[in-house]
Amino acid sequence: MSAKHTSETPAGKTKKFGKGERQIPHHSQKAKKYYPAEDEVKPRKVRKTIHPAKPRATLQPGTILILLAGRFRGKRVILLKHLPQGILLVTGPFKVNGVPLRRVNARYVIATSAKVDLKGIDSKTVEKVGGEGYFAREKKENKKGEEAFFKQGENAEKKPVASARASDQKAVDKALLSNIKNEPHLLEYLRSSFSLRKGDRPHEMKW
Repeated sequence: MSAKHTSETPAGKTKKFGKGERQIPHHSQKAKKYYPAEDEVKPRKVRKTIHPAKPRATLQPGTILILLAGRFRGKRVILLKHLPQGILLVTGPFKVNGVPLRRVNARYVIATSAKVDLKGIDSKTVEKVGGEGYFAREKKENKKGEEAFFKQGENAEKKPVASARASDQKAVDKALLSNIKNEPHLLEYLRSSFSLRKGDRPHEMKW
């Protein structure tokens, strides 16, 4: 019994050239004559998997942190909540050292041994501030034409603080301020800024 041809691809032809033979593929197997003028964009294969960030054991809510980067570097702040991807929600409080409710990266903070009691804090406001989109920037209207050209050299206008953010700041800081005042020297400690001087050895310091 002869074996049946089960391959899906059609067979080519065999041509003889003198003493030799040459296999000519089927027309469906031949290379394309025309190619697209531009390269086709292929999505990159992401092999890395995103793992949930593991917070350090020292980063507990209520811990006083020292900021190491950003606009408020050197300031002492209070940790309120852990956010996804290693982000922390902190506050100064604003009345004490001028640091508002903001997000900071956990890599750029030093956790101290000092803590503030978070008893009485408005948990609903903290959840609201820690939600997605709270810190999203508002879209600006792009000015075009002569008006935009003549306003290039002018000083940038100061952004007015939204009334909702100001009320959220007051609601969070109200309970914190009363708890801070109950602890001796804690108010002065939060007001002071951290800095290193010549000869200081941070690896030998006790935080």
